[in-house]
Amino acid sequence: MSGVDPRSVWFVVGLAPFIGSFLGVVIRRLPAGRPLVAGRSACDVCRHPLSPLDLMPVVSFLALNGRCRHCHALIDRFHLTIEIASLVLALLVCLIEPDASRRWLDCGLGWTLLTLAWIDLSTLRLPDVLTLPLLLAGLAATRWLRPDLLTDHAAAAAVGYLGFRGLALLYRRLRGREGLGAGDAKLVAALGAWVGLGALPWAIALGAGVTLLFAIARGEPRATRILPFGPGLALAGWLVWMGN
Repeated sequence: MSGVDPRSVWFVVGLAPFIGSFLGVVIRRLPAGRPLVAGRSACDVCRHPLSPLDLMPVVSFLALNGRCRHCHALIDRFHLTIEIASLVLALLVCLIEPDASRRWLDCGLGWTLLTLAWIDLSTLRLPDVLTLPLLLAGLAATRWLRPDLLTDHAAAAAVGYLGFRGLALLYRRLRGREGLGAGDAKLVAALGAWVGLGALPWAIALGAGVTLLFAIARGEPRATRILPFGPGLALAGWLVWMGN
């Protein structure tokens, strides 16, 4: 990390758990249709309002030994997990990417994909409110970093979406049931906007492999079992982007 401004690194790393805390709110509230900003946070059990000291990411959980300060009920470890995951992602980016501006792009993409993966794993949904802005952000990032590749990345988004929608329609015609959701196609389109035509097939293939390994690890008993494709695509897309 020679030549890297340590202050910019510490800023990204220090902010990451707070970003993770917000991502936790999005993951829990967005699929349920609840407002992301809805008054003061409160304990899930006793409903006592939480003070700023109770809401410090990671630190509050450890200081309180994972229990509510007021009723001593166990705090859902989901909050700690998503905060640590966001922090680990930021650390990886800072270890790999020396450029401060590109570092924020890497983290922003990673945090968004982490949110989408978690929501899909929990609800089998990939919300348009996240996938469509991600697609536009990918084109904007391409316009900024490699304007000469903007047409290629726009084509990748279109080919990715149309290709996946075509596969979904074919699967439904042959099997009589849904196999790929529209959200998967939109996520593939978003990844195409970020990585381009040449790298998109690698992201899809790696995503399929990750999903298959996940199914094997869980011991899925039947081919008819519904599996979320979003987490595999999200991980693969981020790795391909980081490898570009």
